[in-house]
Amino acid sequence: MEDGLVSEDDILLWSEKEFHDAAKRNDTEKMQELIKKGVDVKARNKIDRKALHWAAGAGNEQALRLLLDHDTEIDERDTFGMNALLLASWFGHLKILQILVSCGATLNCENKDGLSMLHCAAQRGHINILEFIMEDLEDICLDRVDKSGKTALHLAAEHGQFEVVEFLIGMGCTHGLKDKEENTAMHLAAKCGHTEALQKILETGVDVDERNIDGLTALHLTADGGHYNCVKLLLESGCNKNRNALHYTAQHGFDREARLLLEAGTNIDAVDNQHNTPLHLAVFNNHTEVVRLLIDADCDLDITDSRQQTASHIAAEHGWQDIAEMMLISGVNLNLSDKQGKTCLEVAARGNHVILVDMIIKADRFYKWEKDHLGSEQDSLVGRPLSFKQDHQAETQHLRSVLWSLATKHLCRGEWKILAQHWDFSDAHIRAIEQQWTGTKSFKEHGHRMLLIWLHGVVVAGENPIKGLYEGLVEISRTDLAEGKRRDQLSQNVLCNVINAVRDCKGNTTDPNI
Repeated sequence: MEDGLVSEDDILLWSEKEFHDAAKRNDTEKMQELIKKGVDVKARNKIDRKALHWAAGAGNEQALRLLLDHDTEIDERDTFGMNALLLASWFGHLKILQILVSCGATLNCENKDGLSMLHCAAQRGHINILEFIMEDLEDICLDRVDKSGKTALHLAAEHGQFEVVEFLIGMGCTHGLKDKEENTAMHLAAKCGHTEALQKILETGVDVDERNIDGLTALHLTADGGHYNCVKLLLESGCNKNRNALHYTAQHGFDREARLLLEAGTNIDAVDNQHNTPLHLAVFNNHTEVVRLLIDADCDLDITDSRQQTASHIAAEHGWQDIAEMMLISGVNLNLSDKQGKTCLEVAARGNHVILVDMIIKADRFYKWEKDHLGSEQDSLVGRPLSFKQDHQAETQHLRSVLWSLATKHLCRGEWKILAQHWDFSDAHIRAIEQQWTGTKSFKEHGHRMLLIWLHGVVVAGENPIKGLYEGLVEISRTDLAEGKRRDQLSQNVLCNVINAVRDCKGNTTDPNI
């Protein structure tokens, strides 16, 4: 075969490629055969790697010794700055390293990232290489840094090489040195979730609250990564718990880690530089379980962020019904406005989140009812389920179907609003309901939604819906529906159906107004 280039993408001849492959697999016979044919032993491929590099990286002792007889330039580096000595350290080939050292390889060499053989062995976890370097070689600086400012301890901690961390600490390395990002080895172990390495570093007595260039502690970094065991370890080590680590768990939805921080007494209402509390971040990212934890821990639901938005505004903006339900049940201030002067009701309406709009109105009406009845026998809701979501109960199904018929077949345009005002719906409530527009007959849908919201309040208050409906229909001058005076069978059926529905739900009524 003609000895041409291997391919257009490479610069090796076929014979040189064969020589490299033979060095990789420790095939000295093939190598000697090619040498006799005059192959260039020092030929480099497109990444400047020669046969000596391959043999050293693969740990092929026989191939290496053969090459050293023909290639004495053992410190030459490839494109990445790796020479034979560094490759042997990186891949953990002790015998190769010893041979190269005995042949005069430069000991203080480094690759393009500034990694020395000590760095390479530490990052890769090769204890035997480290022992040889520290015990048999001279003038080795244990705290030498690479171009990012990392020592061997930094790299071992970052890559979870526990035995190396233990070895380096035992050899007397400096524990608290910082890299160019001002991270200590503790920061890196915590960030990557390496619990054993972190434990060993903490045992040296380092400052557990040391901050990096971004002002972050190890607790921040490990919370951001959701590393449960590291969070637990740092909390047990007495770190400062009031530095917003909870924000990271809330942002990512790490509920187990958030629970740990809450149990440790972390400041639940701390704000970040955007004035976000953990609740803001959990709501924004729709992390329901974390929101539940924060609410159960009695967080402040009404703190505003840099946009003057409460967590309720954020839930309204995104239409998060489950999260909104939790906050509404817990009790929020629905009168707070954001920078645009919008309440969370107006935000939900603007976003066309119809179900959420109705939930907020139900909650607002409930809060007012609760305030008016505070201290009375009626105000106790202990043991009674409270929900502001759509009603799908079988017990109210008949009554809900009657209200649908009333809204879509009997109430005229504008009558639902008069009825709503009679039942103390505010102008803001009515505007929010009207925000939904489906055409010229939207008023029918608006009326139906208003009636269901009203029904929710009546049921929660334990009141008789028949009396309220009767009084409301009379108020809007629809006595034909209220009393069935007209002979129109359809009109009479409305009242009959309402009465029957309530009887189904509550038992026979004795209200004198019926």
